[in-house]
Amino acid sequence: MNRKTLVLPAVVGLLAPVLAACGGSDGGSDAIVVGTTDQFSASADNPAPLDPAIGYEAGVWNVLRQTVQTLTHIPRGGGEPVPEAAESCEFTDHENESYRCKLREGLTFADGTPLTPQDVKYSVQRVIDIKDESGPVGLLDNIDAIETKGEREIVFHLSTPDATFPYKLATPAAGIVQKDKYPAKSAREGFQVDGSGPYTMEPEVEDDQVVKVVFTRNPKYKGDLKILNEKVELDLFPDAEAMGRALDDKKIDMMTRTMSPEQSQKLLVEPKEGIKLTEMPSLAISYLAFNTEAPAVKDKAVRRAMAQVIDRGAIAGEVYGSTAEPLYSLIPTGITGHTNSFFNTYGEPDTEAAAETLRKAGISTPVSFTMHYTTDHYGPATGTEFKALAKQLNDSELFDVTVEGVPWSEFRPAQRKGEYAVYGMGWFPDFPDPDNYTAPFLGRNNFLNTPYSSALTQNTLIPQSRSAADRSTASRTFEQIQDIVAEDVPILPVWQGKQYVASRDGLTGVEWAVNSSADLQLWELGHGTS
Repeated sequence: MNRKTLVLPAVVGLLAPVLAACGGSDGGSDAIVVGTTDQFSASADNPAPLDPAIGYEAGVWNVLRQTVQTLTHIPRGGGEPVPEAAESCEFTDHENESYRCKLREGLTFADGTPLTPQDVKYSVQRVIDIKDESGPVGLLDNIDAIETKGEREIVFHLSTPDATFPYKLATPAAGIVQKDKYPAKSAREGFQVDGSGPYTMEPEVEDDQVVKVVFTRNPKYKGDLKILNEKVELDLFPDAEAMGRALDDKKIDMMTRTMSPEQSQKLLVEPKEGIKLTEMPSLAISYLAFNTEAPAVKDKAVRRAMAQVIDRGAIAGEVYGSTAEPLYSLIPTGITGHTNSFFNTYGEPDTEAAAETLRKAGISTPVSFTMHYTTDHYGPATGTEFKALAKQLNDSELFDVTVEGVPWSEFRPAQRKGEYAVYGMGWFPDFPDPDNYTAPFLGRNNFLNTPYSSALTQNTLIPQSRSAADRSTASRTFEQIQDIVAEDVPILPVWQGKQYVASRDGLTGVEWAVNSSADLQLWELGHGTS
């Protein structure tokens, strides 16, 4: 997920808003209208954007989380996963290799069809079998076998110890779907999503692109969530400016992903009557990634020199203002095990040190390459950011960088095929654990499909970190991983964002409606007195 897109210095599990809302849902049927700039379109390359076996982006998961139930979920405010569709879940061995769940009694899909352990097995197995190259299969690739027992029990047998597995079962990658609506070996094309979650959904589509999703409370839902409204409409806007105008014109009640830095900054400085800006904890990061086989950046000295030249503080401050902070590690602040590995290795920006790095490696300057970014996926400031990055590199006279922006529908396939030497991406975590900032980038079947490989990381450190049931005890292992990333620079972290939501007066639950992973939790919203 280009995620699954900052920071309050908190410990994971305490990443919750400080203030709770007063009031609550009025129990009425008037729809709450939420705006987003996420886009969902069907194409020959991606005919099934909302299938849980295919979709691996923050926006897609925000639709799936409302409609497709999972065995576990992250509770309000964060912390360890708790049962959702399940009544109970637990590891049954000391090695964290066997995970058993018991379903709630009387579970059904929204159409009344009984939900059984066989449906859970079918749903997870089809993700593994379809193995979409851009999908979330990497989260489930250590499942060795799935066993059903009786009418309510299911056991996952893992090929390697994995204390993070309950978190993975809380993601839409493990969403429970119906056999008669989702083929076992291929994707379900189109935009309809059916499940047993808190809402049913109806998409409104124009020219193979979703313009609105209407979520209606599922009366057959049985789970751990408390639903505080009857209907929510998710309106999709082409950009943040259009979304902002809709909020001003009272056409939407809240705007979420992705407000522009200018919008957030302006509301911070000049609040508008009737509109509230809420800052929420966020664990989203932005980074440069490298095709380490591309001639221009194959030598790690080039990548290390870039790490020495780039001024993260200037990028965060000049482009994003108070809505971002410089990031010096693949694991962000607020996640257990974070260390400022890049700052510890390279210190402040130093052009002379970068020149010496290149000279020692025998690399002629300026080093020329094109830096690619997506024009329509991470917000309107992305282009400005990449022009600023290119200027910093070019001003050093050690690099000759051009910048090219590409729509996401073209960007992601080209990136996966290794067509870009250097490119920009964002990451919204699948779950709030340091493993989800390391394994998806450095492990086998990695999200970026990069050629970079570290045997120590893949074969030793990542498995070692997953064996720790007490996640805090894995901190030293994650520090080692971060140091390896700073040494080899397959990825260059740039900034960590802050997360803002703007809403109209009278909407309650706003502070809970988006969690630190940028997941929408629409069931938290209600009409009332704030």
